[in-house]
Amino acid sequence: MYDIITFGSAIQDIYIKPEKFKILGSTKFITGKGVCFGLGSKVDVEEMHFSSGGGGTNTAAGFAKQGFLTAFCGAVGLDVSGTALIDELSKFNVDIRFVKRFSERATSHSVVLSGLKEDRTIFVYRGASELLHKDMIPWQDIRETRWFYLAPLAGDLCNNFEAIVDFAKENNIKTVANPGHSQLSLPKALLKKILAKIDILILNQEEASFLTKIPFKKEKQIFEKLDKLCPGIAIMTKGKDGVVVSDGEFIYSAKTLKTQVADTVGAGDAFASGFVSAFIKENGNIEKAIQLGIANSTSCLSQTGAKNGLLTSLQEFEKVKVEKEEIK
Repeated sequence: MYDIITFGSAIQDIYIKPEKFKILGSTKFITGKGVCFGLGSKVDVEEMHFSSGGGGTNTAAGFAKQGFLTAFCGAVGLDVSGTALIDELSKFNVDIRFVKRFSERATSHSVVLSGLKEDRTIFVYRGASELLHKDMIPWQDIRETRWFYLAPLAGDLCNNFEAIVDFAKENNIKTVANPGHSQLSLPKALLKKILAKIDILILNQEEASFLTKIPFKKEKQIFEKLDKLCPGIAIMTKGKDGVVVSDGEFIYSAKTLKTQVADTVGAGDAFASGFVSAFIKENGNIEKAIQLGIANSTSCLSQTGAKNGLLTSLQEFEKVKVEKEEIK
């Protein structure tokens, strides 16, 4: 029996720090700012290194570091990067028997532009992660699992979001979902049906706003709607501003811990694996779950790479102050 199985992407991250670039403000960019390089120019890179990423493997590593018997269900290419990702998961003591390999597409890759001061920009190639179909999932072998963690799903696996959640419900498996844009863009009636079966829903501000169609600054209204959509626990992460959590009776909120930020990639996954780990270990104690989630995320932020810095226990627990308010 597995404690938890994660579903989602497995990505090879390539970090590059360009020497010369400009940040220009313009309404033509979604974020209001763009990173610009000279057209036709050759841009020197100060630093470059490789790391692994993807919501499925990041959280699998996080759960394994916390001592849970963990497996990852996902897909990689039949290439060097795919082999490296599988080898790394094994080093984290993550069971890799449910990883499928495809020759049709290369392993998913991302190129992370670092050193941009305000934020990072990422180029993403979805690759083999999109090819895993529900018929390739060994349903009989995962029936006895205690928890499923569903990271953002793309391609064929996104189309089977409902099938995985329904299987979990039928087999008394608890489900955590951190849906990406593809899942949140599913037909409204279908998405509502799926969310009603989720035990823990994790969204960032942008995703919460997109799902509820309410500006993310209107937190009270967002959680009123989230509590109706998801009978379990609803979480909205707010980046450097912390997190807000609702269990339908109380609203919990906490600020982030101060740290020297080396890299923001994987911080959300580190929070998620930390929160769920403490929630399981501490018998549903949301305050302690928030504390470990933020401590884990902070530790991840302090190092480059999505899996570096992940905690192995309830370290730095008490430093996070959690406020609790009854929902009226």
